[in-house]
Amino acid sequence: MDGGRVSVYRSVITNTSKEMSCFSDFPCPEDFPNYLPHGLLLEYFRMYARHFNLLRHIRFKTTALSVRRRPDFATSGQWEVVTETNGVRESHVFDAVMVCTGHYQEPYLPLASFPGIDTRFKGQYLHSREYKDVEAFRGKRVLVVGIGNTGGDLSVELSHVAAKVFLSTRSSTWVFSRVSDHGFPFDMVSTTRFNHFLDWLLPSALTRRIRFRKFNSWFNHANYGLASTKSSYFKVIINEELPFCLLSGTVVLKPNVKEFTENSAVFEDGTIEENIDVVLFATGYIFSFPFLEESVRSLFDDNRSLYKSIFPPQLEKPTLAIIGLVQLTGSVMVGTEMQARWVTGIFAGWNKLPPTSRMMADVLKKKPPVKRNPSERENLKISFISYTDEIASCAGIKPNVLRLLLTDPRLALAIFFGPCTPYQYRLVGRGKWSGARDAILTQWQRTLKPLRTRVVDDSSSGSSGWRWMCLLALPVALTAGFLLSKYPQPGWSLRAGPRL
Repeated sequence: MDGGRVSVYRSVITNTSKEMSCFSDFPCPEDFPNYLPHGLLLEYFRMYARHFNLLRHIRFKTTALSVRRRPDFATSGQWEVVTETNGVRESHVFDAVMVCTGHYQEPYLPLASFPGIDTRFKGQYLHSREYKDVEAFRGKRVLVVGIGNTGGDLSVELSHVAAKVFLSTRSSTWVFSRVSDHGFPFDMVSTTRFNHFLDWLLPSALTRRIRFRKFNSWFNHANYGLASTKSSYFKVIINEELPFCLLSGTVVLKPNVKEFTENSAVFEDGTIEENIDVVLFATGYIFSFPFLEESVRSLFDDNRSLYKSIFPPQLEKPTLAIIGLVQLTGSVMVGTEMQARWVTGIFAGWNKLPPTSRMMADVLKKKPPVKRNPSERENLKISFISYTDEIASCAGIKPNVLRLLLTDPRLALAIFFGPCTPYQYRLVGRGKWSGARDAILTQWQRTLKPLRTRVVDDSSSGSSGWRWMCLLALPVALTAGFLLSKYPQPGWSLRAGPRL
């Protein structure tokens, strides 16, 4: 935390590629690497703000102290917002409010689940949000609790300087690399409408088997103690280096911690690791909205209590939107942009919400029957394409692949068989961008550009094969487009990780 704000560790790199994560009307520069260090991602945001002249609309270093409904909210839908800037408080009246704090807000630190950590253990313990770099851990024996993306990243980084790193997990975890087949970014290869169609078409048992086989094609996860194909609950993380660290012994995988003594950790399998200096909890975050009045906060306990994960359906007026409180199997930045475009359309009157009864019915249909532990939220991710298509349909900006097959076959095939990049949602409807088609057809060029810093001669006769593939793909795309338009698709995935 820096001044009360959640921050990142210095070495963090995005786990979704630039083409799959950028704003839908502003591609990343072609010379940017495919996975961005946080500094370049910040520069991209600044470029976007400058390009659209947004900075004049933003008031920085301002804290929202309270957001409350006005007395006449039932008719006006207005909110009273109290802010503080440089010690000066102001009261404002807004016609609508978008809460964009996301779900990485308050650290989830379940000390009660680890007896002895705060009573007997003499070493240091901290949450991963306090981690910045490796220097404070040099030469120490470190136990990392939690094997999400952060836990995997920190274990690998610490292994370069720590005396020993232990990584404790209680769940099956599948690990995959950002680098996919033929060296392309994983999400560009896997997140396609064609793969999404297969996932919808094939029996779930078969898709599950295909998914596990794909994961194990890199390395056998059972041999590493990470995951079993028999596991009903599992999560997926992105980490190219973790398997080698386990193979070389610089990181040692351990089961869940049973308890802590003065200087050791006792695990559920009865093993003990002595002389633990630091325990680093990579146990995630929980969300909270302390600035919202209690009567509004009580309307939703998580995003599954919100209509489309955005709107509290019980409010008399739809003038409050919760943006970014969603976990997708793809880029959350694309998902939140889609949410914001739809929400602004609602606020402006371009789009309409259904009656309250229909919104409540939709919420109840998608909400799991039992309340889950916060640490299990990874298993409640929403399918990226299902969700973005669902919101795009509400906003009137979803591309019609079947129609495009008749009017622009080349673009249609790129949309259906290629990566589901955000530019697809700028082809039609309000906010249509004239550069969207070109951005889609040149996305692979921008992917390869930063790699070609040294050119080698690799001429081949693959172009004719590509033409034959396109001819064969045409009837497949026509059939899929017809089926997808005729039958609805589920928007929620109770299985973690990207769909293959």
